[in-house]
Amino acid sequence: MITTFAKFPQGWTSFSRATEMRFPAGECHIQTDRVMDGETPLYLYLTGTDANDYVTAGMWIDYAHQAGHKVTALIPYLPGARQDRGNPFGAKVYANLINAMEADEVVCFDPHSETMPALVNNLRVVHSDAVIKKVLRKHLAGYAGIICPDAGARERTENTAATLGLPVYYATKHRDFTTGRLSRFECEELPADGRFLVVDDICDGGGTFRGLAEATGLPKERLDLWVSHGVFSGNAAALNEHFGNIFTTDSHPGAVNPSVGANVSPLIHHLLEGTK
Repeated sequence: MITTFAKFPQGWTSFSRATEMRFPAGECHIQTDRVMDGETPLYLYLTGTDANDYVTAGMWIDYAHQAGHKVTALIPYLPGARQDRGNPFGAKVYANLINAMEADEVVCFDPHSETMPALVNNLRVVHSDAVIKKVLRKHLAGYAGIICPDAGARERTENTAATLGLPVYYATKHRDFTTGRLSRFECEELPADGRFLVVDDICDGGGTFRGLAEATGLPKERLDLWVSHGVFSGNAAALNEHFGNIFTTDSHPGAVNPSVGANVSPLIHHLLEGTK
């Protein structure tokens, strides 16, 4: 999904001088009317993973550049970021697609690893710890600690815990990379009282978090879940059996899956902070 808008002295205004269309042969294109003042900074907010959206966004950016504008592309969920190893190297393929858009700046949120951000030109990363503090400020008083679900989430959870002033408790799991099957979930001993927040970047089907919740032995009233990007596919609705609250952002269209019923926070204002 693509949303375009402009920054005016009085604030942010929804804007589009271009309408998406397709030629009969199937190519993406846009129809335009008059050109705005080239001094006006333009922005587009792009969520999802449909390659056609990235081609259309490239058309819009080309149109804006020809009119003298600079464009910031807000792409909170980097498609292909989990394909950061192996053959094919999916992260590089998607990074090339983003680079081909030729945005003057690209802004992403809580990328999966350092691999894909290193491949995207003109990238600014917004990390999750400060956003979590703002979004969950009404809930923070009840938390006794942050739970790190696996080794890949270690830096993210430690940064979040430092920002929130809470201790970190570590969990582990085993993944069979041949089958993708998860097993041997373990979590270090937790305090007898208080609620805990599990923090990670992406939730797809939710198997990691269900296994972790079972390993803690805690009732759902003492466990909450934060994921920066809620894909919420497959059996993700079963997360409600293990977590009292599920928090995410609108970075991916799956976040609003009604069977999960997550608390979804808009990201756009967090991404716009610090824009030129």
